[in-house]
Amino acid sequence: MAAMSFASIYLRPPEPATVNINYHRPITVLTTKRSIAASFATSSTESAPAAPEKPQIELEFIGPKPGADGKYPVEIATAVSGQKLLRSIMSDNNIELYAAYGKVMNCGGSGTCGTCIVEIIDGKDLLNERTKTELRYLKKNPESWRLACQTIVGNKENSGKVVVQRLPQWKK
Repeated sequence: MAAMSFASIYLRPPEPATVNINYHRPITVLTTKRSIAASFATSSTESAPAAPEKPQIELEFIGPKPGADGKYPVEIATAVSGQKLLRSIMSDNNIELYAAYGKVMNCGGSGTCGTCIVEIIDGKDLLNERTKTELRYLKKNPESWRLACQTIVGNKENSGKVVVQRLPQWKK
């Protein structure tokens, strides 16, 4: 039997082992401390390019009636520009949208009842144009009034601040 030296046993390159993990493509695995250490070193020093930050819209929702101190309550939410309807943002943030009748009799966001009326105080340019449904339901109301279920916040490119008056018909 030939004598094997320490160097020939422990310092020779490892033999690759094929492991079939995903049943589509075999993967070659090297099982040395050096190769494992090298893979950790490269993964920690190489950083993936940061994804570009999506534009954000900040929303302020003003309550319909003043509180005991005489000030209108304000609730704040943020949303990614161009991804959600105003109704969805309010629902996700537990911001009251409907009056008593609207809570029971709303259409669920299909634009057929007109109970989700809001007034845009500031930031109208950050919203989509009025839809045909809004033009039909709101033809006798001010231009600043919108249906929350038809109003898209942002356009995927802009950012800014929108101020919304909840239940504007209660202000009268």
